[in-house]
Amino acid sequence: MTTLRQTPSQTAGPYLHIGCAPVASGVRPGAGDLGAAAFPDDAPGEVVQVGGLILDGAGEAVTDAMVEVWQADAAGRFGGASGHAGWARRMVDPTTGEWRLRTIRPAALPAQAPHLMLWIAARGLNCALHTRLYFADDDHSGDPVLAAAGARAATMIARPDWDIHRLDIHLQGEGETVFLAV
Repeated sequence: MTTLRQTPSQTAGPYLHIGCAPVASGVRPGAGDLGAAAFPDDAPGEVVQVGGLILDGAGEAVTDAMVEVWQADAAGRFGGASGHAGWARRMVDPTTGEWRLRTIRPAALPAQAPHLMLWIAARGLNCALHTRLYFADDDHSGDPVLAAAGARAATMIARPDWDIHRLDIHLQGEGETVFLAV
């Protein structure tokens, strides 16, 4: 029987930015990338800034990651029901690794605390990672995801930091963020 050597798995690679955010990557100048804003400026609700760093196992900022955000609006409605996308995409800053999004603070959903759903892709990840961003000052009682995360639930709770709700996402190692099998 012939034994074949395993080859490296396919990862997001260097073309992630070009395909998903051509304007941000400088490949195509224009008005904006798809997912530039989760809601129009006149959408009802409390405007908030969310953001943070994506950190690797050594605690270094990942400077080529992409974060997509899905969320309900201020009335707890998604996408078509609200008339707004409730979806946005951000490339992290290539120097600092920071990402930031201006959005509307979402309402609570039935049996769930208010949250944003985050999808993280970066070079070196075979599959994108799913997690959530909760706000520290909301009532989290009864949220099944936070309850299931136990002591690690804090890795999904953004803390007020000057003008943003900050959540640093640790891909691995000490303080690894809880990732969800979606």
